[in-house]
Amino acid sequence: MSKGKLFILSGPSGSGKDTVMQKVFEKLPELKFSISSITRPMRKGEVEGEKYHFVSKEEFKEMLNKDLLLEYNEFAGNFYGTPIIPVKECINNGDDMLIEVDVNGAFNIRNKIKETVSIFLMPPSMEILEKRLRNRATDSEVAIQNRLIIAKSEMDRANEFDYTVINDEVDNAASKIVTIIKNTKN
Repeated sequence: MSKGKLFILSGPSGSGKDTVMQKVFEKLPELKFSISSITRPMRKGEVEGEKYHFVSKEEFKEMLNKDLLLEYNEFAGNFYGTPIIPVKECINNGDDMLIEVDVNGAFNIRNKIKETVSIFLMPPSMEILEKRLRNRATDSEVAIQNRLIIAKSEMDRANEFDYTVINDEVDNAASKIVTIIKNTKN
């Protein structure tokens, strides 16, 4: 049996990763999604095991101590990480998997799993990115400004990725990602 392929999708907050990924999974229903483990409380509308496994800080630290994470990050006092076992099982079973992570997480995963294909989702411009962040109406002005500063530094690292896809239009961006996945599979 041939191994599956691991794909990473990264990009700044507000670049449209969730929306584009939804379209990618509609077009490639056989593609698996890596579920992150996080320590923050569940938000309204979230479902355990859909996008996240909600764990205690103690459980997360145990995963770290046992080297069970491909990558992890701490944000606002909470930990976020990608468990290694489901990813390796998926790939070894011949299935392809998509992981959504930040730029640093993508770097760490690529260092541990060399055959990974990395895709950076780029907003069309900083102005459009700012408009998207403001339209979400979920963040304070300070949080928006911080997200924009982080976005700029992440966009400066897009050249570290195998592919860059500009999310000027969701269906177009999703189609480009689907093409990348189909053309780079084993």
